[in-house]
Amino acid sequence: MIELNPIFQELNTICPNGVFQSVALKEFSYWKVGGLADYLIEPQSIEQLSEVIKYLKNQSQLPYMVIGDGSNLLFDDGGYRGVIIRIGNNMSQVKFQGTEVTCEAGVWVPGLAYSTYRKGLTGLEHTCGIPGRLGGLIYMNGGSNRQAISENLKSVILIDEEGNIQTIDASEFDFEYRTSPFQTLKYIIAGAILKLEVSNVSKVRSAMRKILTSRRKKFPRKQPNCGSVFISNPKMYDLIGPPGFAIEKVGLKGLRKGDAQISPLHANFIVNLGDASSTDILYLVSLARKKVYENTNFLMDCEARYVYQTGEICQAHVRAEEIFGCSK
Repeated sequence: MIELNPIFQELNTICPNGVFQSVALKEFSYWKVGGLADYLIEPQSIEQLSEVIKYLKNQSQLPYMVIGDGSNLLFDDGGYRGVIIRIGNNMSQVKFQGTEVTCEAGVWVPGLAYSTYRKGLTGLEHTCGIPGRLGGLIYMNGGSNRQAISENLKSVILIDEEGNIQTIDASEFDFEYRTSPFQTLKYIIAGAILKLEVSNVSKVRSAMRKILTSRRKKFPRKQPNCGSVFISNPKMYDLIGPPGFAIEKVGLKGLRKGDAQISPLHANFIVNLGDASSTDILYLVSLARKKVYENTNFLMDCEARYVYQTGEICQAHVRAEEIFGCSK
């Protein structure tokens, strides 16, 4: 039986029944990779999340990081020496007011897309097949069909380093393709207000069905994976094609390292065949990046993020190059 230390007890006072010790991170990652985290917390409200941050800032020396479903995270096999704050179903309230939708960051993205279409609203169809939570989608400025969530973002509900809750207009931030300012700013995304448009329910439903049918045909769904590993560079896309095509062209489609494999179905996916390690996946990231660069003179950057044991986060190709050397 794990002894409950003072930090656990104090955190559990803030988040009753929402604090856990020695948690296997592979259970909180779509890649199903990662060692043990010292603590994991699941807040039940934005206010509770705020109190957790205040406690960790003022009372504890433990590092912390915030995750959703871990849909684009690669955790280290050695785990994480600190507190993982998971924003999920416990923080997933959605409120509609006309064409505006106020959401907590833990709402599941496909479910949000479905609920908005049922209300006769358009704008989120492109997210209907994207696994994960709204907070992560905003953090990555994610989307599909070359669209992004920032296009429908009116304001963002944030928690700063001191634990203060703020609502800031989205126009105050500079979003770029598959990147957001929150990847460098010291804010936690706690929620958002989305601005949508009225549309015909049947029209939106038809668009969503086409997107889901296309994803089912193209993307691996049975093996654990993080979705698209590499970002689609518009310049490379125009001259060469998307990352999956470039990786396939250099002969890496289906290549395996340990239990990690470049998917035979779509080469911009790396799947876990059973017991892949983070190093196995990083090896394939490094190799794909190197071979595509040699063939096209384009360096592909990763959409997937690597999490060090100490809590720092970087694009997965950065860690891959630390281990296996530079692509250039």
